[in-house]
Amino acid sequence: MKKLQVLIFYGIFIMLFQPLHARDAVFDMHMHYKWSQQDVTTPEDAIRFMDEEDISHAVVMGKPAKLALEIKALAPKRVTAIYSPYSKAKDWYLWQRRESVVTDSEAALKSGDYQGIGELHIIGGGFASRLTEASVLGRLLKLAEKYDVPIMLHTEFSRPDYMLKICKMSPKTKILWAHAGAILKPKHVDQVMTECPNVWSGMGASDKWRYNQHTDENNQLKEEWKTLFIQYPNRFMVGSDTVWPVDEMDSWHTDDTGWQELGRFWGFHRKWLSQLPKDIEQKIMRENAMKLFNREA
Repeated sequence: MKKLQVLIFYGIFIMLFQPLHARDAVFDMHMHYKWSQQDVTTPEDAIRFMDEEDISHAVVMGKPAKLALEIKALAPKRVTAIYSPYSKAKDWYLWQRRESVVTDSEAALKSGDYQGIGELHIIGGGFASRLTEASVLGRLLKLAEKYDVPIMLHTEFSRPDYMLKICKMSPKTKILWAHAGAILKPKHVDQVMTECPNVWSGMGASDKWRYNQHTDENNQLKEEWKTLFIQYPNRFMVGSDTVWPVDEMDSWHTDDTGWQELGRFWGFHRKWLSQLPKDIEQKIMRENAMKLFNREA
């Protein structure tokens, strides 16, 4: 009888004191830490925000690059820093014309402090340079292959042609496609994923405030996107993209509060991820990124 009472008491204790909303850990594959965030978010704050949202691991890009190392230093087993050549406002398109980006990127990878390159923006409307093996992008692709690290690319075109050319020109390079093409239709994403086995798609900033195309007004996963996730279960992953507000990026008079928005971003992602089969949900929310960035559980 006493044994039964002890078991009952223990069961009640567990029910009362366990977390009411226990959540699976996630790997955030798209986080920025920028000079415009430093006044409102310290590296210690960043780790605390990660803990609050059950983010077990993260990929962080600094602007300038060394800022990512400040967060990595606090949690080296959890944070992967990748090298960004951006330090000024116009670098998002000028990087393609700067020869120094290649040598600086190689020095960063050689140091061992960074395990990737990115995020590099390649935008239509005259901002994209001509792609050749001798171009800055062409040499960065070869550099990523040489050091066996991912390169994160943000392409923004109405057609998939540019990404198809990139992946086929450097088929041994691990390409992490930020925002899964951002504005492309599912059929175009499918084409890239089919023809480019060296491409992984990241769903960072793919939320209802920015690049959302995969959920409807009721936060329900659209069937054509659900089909994609199930068809390529090992090549999708998710991130928050800690940039906010998006219409005043790197403003001198407005602090970037992207880290303060983590709960909102991941609350959205967890809802659509939960609509997938459990094994695929786990792959996309954590396992695929763990493998791509060679992180231990």
